[in-house]
Amino acid sequence: MIIKAKHNFVLDPFFRNYVLWKMKRHFQSFTINGAVQDKSLPILLICNHVSWWDGIWTLYTNQQLFKRKYHFMMLEEELRKNWFFQYTGGFSITKQSKSIFETFDYTAKLLSDAQNLVLLFPQGNIKSIYQNKFVFEKGTEKILQRTKNDIQIIFQANLIDYFADAKPNAFFNLHHYTGAWNVDEIENAYNTFYEQCLQTQAKKEI
Repeated sequence: MIIKAKHNFVLDPFFRNYVLWKMKRHFQSFTINGAVQDKSLPILLICNHVSWWDGIWTLYTNQQLFKRKYHFMMLEEELRKNWFFQYTGGFSITKQSKSIFETFDYTAKLLSDAQNLVLLFPQGNIKSIYQNKFVFEKGTEKILQRTKNDIQIIFQANLIDYFADAKPNAFFNLHHYTGAWNVDEIENAYNTFYEQCLQTQAKKEI
């Protein structure tokens, strides 16, 4: 049995307010780049995994733009250690276990509801923010194979720069993916998008 998300009417809004407070405390600024139209469909948000902050950054994006019920996949052992995440949208995955198929089915079920957003880190583990070549695990495709309705797939690439500030400036870059639902196509498209984000970021000046 997997651990399923159970949004709590106290913990969930508290966590959303805590996110905004924590970001304002630790960052000079945060900017969302990219014109992404909300099509009123379930959203699969595919993001690079570079730090502890990623889940908070994507929750911020959801709060600002999409306002969906936020869900995210976590390793079961981590979710058990941080149990409160279950009550803010976290659900479990256990690699090398038969329960992984239950996780795929559950994720597809979440994506059948237009009120939901599901965050995935398809590279699996945290990688350096300077990495510019992503290799996606197969889970993304397994989920999409189980998804029978239309959804909106959105890429997010998180980057930071300090410039002349003591605190970092965070940049959340978005792109609406409209290609084929297979992991190779999605991986190639994300790599192209990420490279474009790096090139744009490198041109920024104070």
